[in-house]
Order: sequence, then structure tokens, then C-alpha cells
Amino acid sequence: RRVIQMPDNQIESRVAIITGAGRGIGKAIARSLSAQGVCVIVADNGGNIGGYDENHKTAEEVANDLPGPAQAFTKNIASQEAAEELAAITISQYGSIDIVINCAAILRDGLVFKGKTDDWDKVITNNLSSAFYIIRAITPILRQQFKDKEGSSSPYNSGRIINIGSTAGLYGNFGQANYSSAKAGLFGLTRVTALEMARSNVTCNYVAPFARSRVTELIKPANKEQGEYKERALKVSPEHVANFVTYLCTPLASDITGQIFGVRGKEIFLFNQPRPIETIVNTDNTWTIDELAIAVDKNFKKKFTKLETDLEAFNTEPII
Repeated sequence: RRVIQMPDNQIESRVAIITGAGRGIGKAIARSLSAQGVCVIVADNGGNIGGYDENHKTAEEVANDLPGPAQAFTKNIASQEAAEELAAITISQYGSIDIVINCAAILRDGLVFKGKTDDWDKVITNNLSSAFYIIRAITPILRQQFKDKEGSSSPYNSGRIINIGSTAGLYGNFGQANYSSAKAGLFGLTRVTALEMARSNVTCNYVAPFARSRVTELIKPANKEQGEYKERALKVSPEHVANFVTYLCTPLASDITGQIFGVRGKEIFLFNQPRPIETIVNTDNTWTIDELAIAVDKNFKKKFTKLETDLEAFNTEPII
């Protein structure tokens, strides 16, 4: 067993598990962290965007090509057993785990009145449940690493969990009930993880990427605006997302947790989060239907969220 000592105030020699690191955004994040001296576990079974046709060479080739220490984990991580095995192998090989990037995702689109139940189950399991399995397996390790450093001159603040989400989970998109629901659930998981791991100095954030990926390549525009969005998205390199994720892994971001970010080329967005923006109260009696209609029209309607997809909301030229 090779135990790696972490230099103070650097991420060199920290250990990162990155799911979905065989291609696209996950691969870009793996390269960025590896360039900083991070030891990277490339967790990817090499399946296509629908989750079919596994190819274990995908992760192995990425791991072999990284500039720093790396190895491949080629099992499908959409199970508790695989997640626990991944954690055990990483600890056995490197002696610690510091960074977890949940990037693995598949896509099986279908309108809500046509979608297949099996496609729903597979997307939810792969895009949401797998992130929980990984977090469940690794957070006890992160908590113990924090406890081991309690009272020392250099308290533990290396733990990072970053969930790669999507604006589809915040806005919704046609034909993506399963994908959007999984990404929305991933936001909820992010908030809970951030709350529960704060005492262990472990941060957890949600990053929605706007970049060239297998997901953007498969977008089927429903109108002209969505077609223009796809054209713009394909121009944006995933390296911008990787750069911001790398920043979140550094000590400079040790106090940032529970947040939603978006990265589109050289633009970085901080998203607000659902909170009450207006309240109506009837202190005298139970609301009648007519009273509710009047109060809602007067106080709520002008503040309703616009019914638009994420593709329409961000249909402007990216800064690249």
C-alpha cells in the first residue's frame, strides 16, 4: 500500500475518483486534475450514450494517457457493490480519497406520454443513484480522514465532492423527463451532502456544463432556437468546465459548498436556488376559491417562472 503525503495548500498528490471520465467533460476534468499532480481513478465502463456496448479499453486508454498517476476502473458504477469496490481499490492503491467527481451520465430520451419505463429506470439509476452509491461509499472515508487530523496543526480541508449536473435539471427540456429528473435529484443530493459533510470540512457543489459532449451532440432541436443553441454548444470546449472544477478542488474554494454553478466557455454562472419570493396570508378565515384566485392573480402571477427549456434560456452566443 502506497500512502501519499499531501503538500500543504496544494492539490498535488491528492486522490480523485472521476466517474464518466472516459470521454468528453469527464475526460477533460481528469486531464486537468492530472496536470496538477492529482492521482486519478478513471471510472468508466465505456458504454455509449444510451448505456449500451461497454468497452473497457476506453477508461484504460484515458488512464494510460494522463500525465500523472492514474488507473482505470471499468465496472459499471451504477450499483452499491461496484461503488464500494471502487472505494476499497482506491484506498488500497493510494491510501486516501480526497476528490469525487460524479460525471457519468446516459441519455434515453422520450416524451412523458411515450417514454419507456425501462429507460426511466436505467437513466435514474445511472445518472442519480450511482452518484448516491459513490457518495455513500466514500463519505465515511472522508469523515475519518477529517477525524484523523482533528487537533493537528494542519486540519483536514481536502474533501471535495462535485456533481456534474445540467440546466435540464433546473429548467427542464422536451423529451428528457428521465434525464431532467435525475439531474434535478442530483441537485437535492448535492444540498444534503453539503449540509451533512460540512462538519468534516468536505464541500459538495453542483456544476452545470455548457460544452461539447455526447449529450449536446445528440440534442434533437424542437425549433430554430434550440438548433442555434446546439450549434453554439458544440463550439464550446469542455476544458473550461474542467478548469472551474479544478479550482473548486483547491484550498482557495474550501469555503464554497452547496452551490449551483454553470460554466459556458469563459462565462461562469452562479444560479439562485428555490426559495419563497412572495407570500399570501389570510389570517381571518380559510381561503375561499375566489379569494385565492384574486390573491394569486394580484401577488403571484407577475413572478411566475417562465415556461421555457434550458436550450431557450441560454440561446445566446457563448464567450469562447
